[in-house]
Amino acid sequence: MGIIEWLQRWYEQRCDGYWEHMYGIEIGTIDNPGWHVKIDLRDTNYENINGRKMKEEKGENDWISCVIKEETFQGFGDIYKLNQIIETFKEWIGE
Repeated sequence: MGIIEWLQRWYEQRCDGYWEHMYGIEIGTIDNPGWHVKIDLRDTNYENINGRKMKEEKGENDWISCVIKEETFQGFGDIYKLNQIIETFKEWIGE
């Protein structure tokens, strides 16, 4: 299973008629250029995971930064880091 398919299933499993109306997943672009991924952990089994962070900067066009704080995963990375951001999220929540 690819990482996007995994994320789709993860989202589907949270959808209970309530969660998806209050929380969710946002994937967007930033002007560096690159990606921003925000995943709400509120009202999930993962809401108490906090304090995780990582940052790698190998160059202007080769970087990634992820953090879990305030019941939210946030990942940022260069144009080629979208898969790695989502893989980091998957690893951090232990799935």
